[in-house]
Amino acid sequence: RGPGGRGRAGGRRDRCRSGGRPAGAGRGAGPTGTGHGGPTPDLGRLIPEIGPELGSIEAGLVRRMRLREVLADPALASRLTPSMSLIEQLLRDKDNLSGVALANAKALIRRYVDEVTEVLRTQVEKSTVGDIDRSVPPKRVYRNLDLDRTIWKNLTNWDPEEERLYVDRLYYRHTSRRTTPQRLVVVVDQSGSMVDSMVNCTILASIFAGLPKVDVHLIAYDTQALDLTPWAHDPFETLLRTKLGGGTDGTVAMALARPKIAEPRNTVVVWISDFYEWRTDELFESMAAIHRSGAKFIPVGSVTSSGRGSVNPWFREKFKDLGTPVISGHIKKLVHELKTFLT
Repeated sequence: RGPGGRGRAGGRRDRCRSGGRPAGAGRGAGPTGTGHGGPTPDLGRLIPEIGPELGSIEAGLVRRMRLREVLADPALASRLTPSMSLIEQLLRDKDNLSGVALANAKALIRRYVDEVTEVLRTQVEKSTVGDIDRSVPPKRVYRNLDLDRTIWKNLTNWDPEEERLYVDRLYYRHTSRRTTPQRLVVVVDQSGSMVDSMVNCTILASIFAGLPKVDVHLIAYDTQALDLTPWAHDPFETLLRTKLGGGTDGTVAMALARPKIAEPRNTVVVWISDFYEWRTDELFESMAAIHRSGAKFIPVGSVTSSGRGSVNPWFREKFKDLGTPVISGHIKKLVHELKTFLT
């Protein structure tokens, strides 16, 4: 499996003839816009069914316009719409970015991450986190006053002549919740065929790393494993430290992941790969051992912005028999699984 590099060659062939500028730069057309001055609507969100196709079209346009030149021009870079397809292209071209282009690339990625984080945070806030801890006395403040219970408990003090209810005691709601810190270990195959998944899941790990009570660890591997936990909060810095390409040996990643499972019941291990391994039996047995220990083990096939992916059939059947079927396709499926466990 070799690293993906189609974007660079395509960009050189389609360079504009006049002065080497991107096509349309002199006519006021934005890289992903229609030539109008206003902001471009995100049709991928308005019409989810065609979102992946729009992303592919956008990626093709960026490649033909020479992404490095677009990023080096602050006016053009400011009109790029942050999207997964654009981030994937930035990763492929990261070794050629520097100066203004690198700064603009970071800004685009951070804008995208902030948008996704805001959506996820809204979803998480709607969920109840932890059980009520009744060992902690409720705070006696007005916002915690349980009016219905107070009235019910004091009904015997009702004075029918004066039509008044005399309250001997106020009752308050318990709001303190018992929560247990959860550990999330994300292991990502960074071989050449997994570039889309590397982008998706690095961003996802950074999102969960910013949530309270979630301890995130991030490991990337091909034939060697790299612990990226210190940079888990910053997806772009994490991606800069990856090296796409080469073979795949999940056993080296397992050697880093296993010691991180200190409390299995409070740990979820997400393993993202197409599972085309050469030490199949050894790797699967160690994954099954994690599952049997009580930890939540989630095998994830190559997840892409298009929702398409492939998984080794041997591993797919093994995981199904184990009771941990492979999640494959769109990244939203993984988000749902993690939200269910971590909130």
